[in-house]
Amino acid sequence: MSEKNGNPATPAGSTAPRPEPLRFFGTTWVDHDNGYAARRIAVSVGSLATAAVSCLVLRFAYEGLQLSDIGSFVTVLMVVMFAVSSALAYRHTWDSFSKRPDPDRQASLRGLLAIGFVGSLLAYFFRSLTEAPGESLHRDEFETARKQHDIRTTRRTGNPSKKRRRG
Repeated sequence: MSEKNGNPATPAGSTAPRPEPLRFFGTTWVDHDNGYAARRIAVSVGSLATAAVSCLVLRFAYEGLQLSDIGSFVTVLMVVMFAVSSALAYRHTWDSFSKRPDPDRQASLRGLLAIGFVGSLLAYFFRSLTEAPGESLHRDEFETARKQHDIRTTRRTGNPSKKRRRG
């Protein structure tokens, strides 16, 4: 099997299924080659570091609310909003690693997921400790497509016109 840019090469004119690339991993998740382990470490460290910096920025925002003296109700409301949004974003991101999200629901949750970005970053961190985020979903889909392709392209043995007829 030859490779070009991390993608398994297929013979010219072949209709064999090709693996779908993952963000930050390309198609290295298929055979765990071309720096897959290093990429997983980088994604883990990067997502955790980004989540930590994001929490620091949120802390500055909280301190800004405290300094502006707008009242405890608004401050509590903002903290609860970020906490709930982060929890929902975490759950949504975690679920998207095992099943394809509904595009309509994804569009309606876009604002909420943007507010809860810390939850998405943490979901990315925890999933990258065990696999490339979304790898199991893509692997299942790729294996299914490969099996269906094999079934469609398997040639019959013998000439069907010479088949004995029972009678």
